[in-house]
Amino acid sequence: MVIKCKAAVAWEPDKPLVIEEIEVAPPQANEIRVKIVATGLCHTDLYHLFEGKHNDGFPVVLGHEGAGIVESVGPGVTEFQPGDKVIPLFVYQCKECRFCKSPKTNLCEKGWSRLRYSVMSPEESRLTCRGKKVLQFMGTSTFSEYTVVNEMGLAKINPAAPLDKVCLLGCGICTGYGAAVNTAKVEPGSTCAVFGMGAVGLAAVMGCKAAGAKRIIAVDVNPEKFEKAKVFGATDFVNPKDHSKPISKVLEEMTNGGVDFSLECVGNVEVMRSALESCMQGWGVSVMVGWTDMADFSARPIQLIAGRTWKGTLFGGFKSKDGVPQMVNAYLDKKVKLDEFITHNLTLDQVNDAIEMMKHGQCIRTVMSVSPQ
Repeated sequence: MVIKCKAAVAWEPDKPLVIEEIEVAPPQANEIRVKIVATGLCHTDLYHLFEGKHNDGFPVVLGHEGAGIVESVGPGVTEFQPGDKVIPLFVYQCKECRFCKSPKTNLCEKGWSRLRYSVMSPEESRLTCRGKKVLQFMGTSTFSEYTVVNEMGLAKINPAAPLDKVCLLGCGICTGYGAAVNTAKVEPGSTCAVFGMGAVGLAAVMGCKAAGAKRIIAVDVNPEKFEKAKVFGATDFVNPKDHSKPISKVLEEMTNGGVDFSLECVGNVEVMRSALESCMQGWGVSVMVGWTDMADFSARPIQLIAGRTWKGTLFGGFKSKDGVPQMVNAYLDKKVKLDEFITHNLTLDQVNDAIEMMKHGQCIRTVMSVSPQ
């Protein structure tokens, strides 16, 4: 049966989302229809709406940081059944392709992003509104009471998990935490700098601490972020606005030559360069975590010739179907923080308020309740 339900539709770039009644088709072969219970708002949603503005990427239901309950399954699905608690995944894991079989990457050849990363949605969609096809953002579309996802893009999680907390593991927290632990491979006793104290940056701080870093320098232009950063393990705070010299020089002087690891969690190409130049010549590792496809980055070759490593990470290097359930269990075991990221709780009807708060840096993470559990 087609389900009629409520969703927040982005009809065009730069405009407020509209709460609409949409139709959600039944799941086809190897698909699952999920009732979304809670969703976070991530900066990548704002990027698509206000920066990417790809005309072929609208109309769309945004949202890719959600958690819910399986409503029904399509033909061929054996891994899931109605009632399972699940987290939709924007990074697929088919477990069969050469990428999935390699320990070197968490990409998947069957993922929607292989062909349509600029549009940020697969071509097919099970959502319609007012007779028009509505795209499913990053294959998930969690700003809807119901959505349909491919089984390669869904993780079954511990039934004890609170969905209004673990929804954050669908993107931001895994991305930052994994960037430190999986991609940078932060070492015990090391010195780290994390640029940007949004949710992803704070999660990177948490990852650096979990990996045993002895000094973690939080870098942000908002001094109000330091107290929050301390909660996750930051030892120092540097505001670039307080200094006349480049931030890389400030960090170099603070650390006798530069940090061992730096993580850029802003999505700004100039900050990416600063993060690279802040790490130690000879062995420093810098990871680009923030998402952007709007500008080229640049650096002087000597920065790398002298021994630094510059890396990127997607979803923190986690193989999604394997990693997300592990992170859920880590949260339940109190080894990973989630509650501390949540500054606001709203409903889906208030999605435009959530967007405005994030635009103006007034929140870390807003979690919206979508459907009753």
